[in-house]
Amino acid sequence: MLVSAKEMLDKAYAGKYAVGQFNINNLEWTKAILTSAQENNSPVILGVSEGAAKYMGGFNTVVGMVNGLMETLKITVPVALHVDHGSYDGAKAAIEVGFSSVMFDGSHYSIEENITKTKEIVEFAHAKGISVEAEVGSIGGEEDGIVGKGEIADAAECKLIADLGVDMLAAGIGNIHGQYPANWEGLAFDALEDINAATGETPLVLHGGTGIPADMIKKAISLGVAKINVNTECQLAFQAATREYVLAGKDLPENGKGFDPRKLLGPGYEAIKATVTEKMELFGSINKA
Repeated sequence: MLVSAKEMLDKAYAGKYAVGQFNINNLEWTKAILTSAQENNSPVILGVSEGAAKYMGGFNTVVGMVNGLMETLKITVPVALHVDHGSYDGAKAAIEVGFSSVMFDGSHYSIEENITKTKEIVEFAHAKGISVEAEVGSIGGEEDGIVGKGEIADAAECKLIADLGVDMLAAGIGNIHGQYPANWEGLAFDALEDINAATGETPLVLHGGTGIPADMIKKAISLGVAKINVNTECQLAFQAATREYVLAGKDLPENGKGFDPRKLLGPGYEAIKATVTEKMELFGSINKA
């Protein structure tokens, strides 16, 4: 049964570890992440962008797939199904069909409009027991068509959003989506410390978890980060494993039926599992379910 992300993140914040959000794009990704979470006794958040949801057939299809897999695989660890960088309408639509957690990304609005829209989403979601993530200060890079410059969030503005009762807050601290360039200056820990102090015990979210050095990840967790998003690293692992299988010629007709998706995507499935387990170990969420 899907659960709100609130309880798992409150526990993570208090326990100084982080829960991983791993974005899903198809059945193989979803199965691999759920299986890894169960094997590692770790809570997990399945992230779904609006673009990925559309690719998979819509929010309703995603809910059905996740619920079906959880039942068949006998998943007992806490699992939240979460909209990633949702629009106002998208977050509401996901709530209506069974998502257990949503992100409303109002960072591209003025702070006044961000507050107004976030407040409405919080009231709508909380009435149904669904957790809400908000964002202040855009995350750098491109995510599902939304481009952010990577601004550092203002601690006072973060407090205004946190005071609305959000369950988690994504604050830009120099992190970016995708791979980090060689000249990346690193995370702005002074800003993170100020944001954590201003927002009380609101669990903070670190987007763009791929490629951030382990020591920075651990320091961010010590300063209030309780949820870390990983997508690009899973994409790269899945791509590399699948590509290796194809280049080895194992999908050729003379080696079997040819292009059997169960065989073609098998190495990618295993690569996702390994990546998720590695991140759970780094985040400290293993055996925290």
